[in-house]
Amino acid sequence: MKSTVETLSPTRVRLAIEVPFAELEPSLKKAYRAIGSQVNIPGFRKGRIPDAVIDQRVGRGTVLTEAVQEAIPTQILAAVREHEVKTLGRPDVEITEFEDGQPLKFTAEVDVRPELKLPDLSTVEVTVDKTEVTDEDVDTQLDGLRQRFATLKTVERSAQRGDFVQIDLAATVDGEEVPGGSATNLSHEVGSNQLLPGLDETLEGMSAGASETFTTQLVGGDFAGRDADVSVTVRTVKERELPPVDDDFASMASEFDTLEELRTDLVTRLSRVKRVEQLYAARDKALEALVAAADVPAPEGIVKEEVRYRKEAMADQLERIGASLEEYLASEGKTEEDLDTDLTNAAAEGVRIQLVLDTFADAEDIQVSDDEFGHEIVHRAERAGVAPQQYYDQLVRNGSAGAVYGDVRRSKALALVLEKVTIRDASGAVMSLDDLRGAESDAHSLEHSS
Repeated sequence: MKSTVETLSPTRVRLAIEVPFAELEPSLKKAYRAIGSQVNIPGFRKGRIPDAVIDQRVGRGTVLTEAVQEAIPTQILAAVREHEVKTLGRPDVEITEFEDGQPLKFTAEVDVRPELKLPDLSTVEVTVDKTEVTDEDVDTQLDGLRQRFATLKTVERSAQRGDFVQIDLAATVDGEEVPGGSATNLSHEVGSNQLLPGLDETLEGMSAGASETFTTQLVGGDFAGRDADVSVTVRTVKERELPPVDDDFASMASEFDTLEELRTDLVTRLSRVKRVEQLYAARDKALEALVAAADVPAPEGIVKEEVRYRKEAMADQLERIGASLEEYLASEGKTEEDLDTDLTNAAAEGVRIQLVLDTFADAEDIQVSDDEFGHEIVHRAERAGVAPQQYYDQLVRNGSAGAVYGDVRRSKALALVLEKVTIRDASGAVMSLDDLRGAESDAHSLEHSS
């Protein structure tokens, strides 16, 4: 096998490969065996059909095609190793010349990892906003607690924003009832915009027993895109009563006996949460600085593949909740081209970050231990709700185990990056990765308690 490599761009190369016909002999034998085990020819048992008979009944061209398809991946791998090319994604193959008994000539264009020169991380410094917990921040947390302990009280007045109403709905298009367009005794918060466009504006000012009709455009179902007449009848109007903010409330909503103790605890926790946000911002700025300093190009093929994956994942998620991509775009006021642009920009930035972290991991010789890899598998299996071994077996079948390994390696590289760069707040105070790790657990505990 002879091969050459041509650099098309910093992220793409073309391999030109020539394979003597004699080197295709193992692939030809495999092709004859594979075809012989699949076809039925009278007078011969499967797997025992002479090559000449297969040529006569199936065709020599079919055998050659299968042999070439079997040989190409192996030859590409050999060329990649010979030229020490760090490939990304799948190659685009074009057979340029091949006849029976003659050398196989083909090209393979493939994205490659660009050569990057990273800056000295000790010279990289990022600045983030200074954290400050205000009385308003604490009041917002207290309001959240009050909402959890609120009660609903029926009122004899018209509905206002923030009230809860029990309603009946019925939608028609040109007098025809919309399938699934009716509901009875439905609870809804006025002003939440959780149901139909135009409903909340109609409900404001309506009292129990009142009925109104409004027009709205349907985004799903058989009448998607059509205007529907929707009648709404209010059964009851209820207002939310919040408990007073006092020591009794503090005792009821927390482990503290007084409101002052509760507010002090919220200040402490919010300080840690804001510090997490601060350090996450530092992480993003550090990666942004590295990508800019290394002038990282994004391989076009990899970006396209990532966009395709993200788009399919979005469509799957929407389908699980009974919606479609078209309905989502209509609700967001976007076209599919807008979505593709957004996904492409996000994917390109994500790929650049991965390339920087991979390059840094190579430079620092970062390894992933079996325990670290196993811990990640267990964590992902728990989130997926399956047994770890089942999750791992599925990764192996899909050929995705290497991607998980890469994610773990990049996480370790990112942690080391944050240790090496200098992170300051607006006051000049230096922050460390230990601050992030310690504050994260406090942030999670605040989320669970509020």
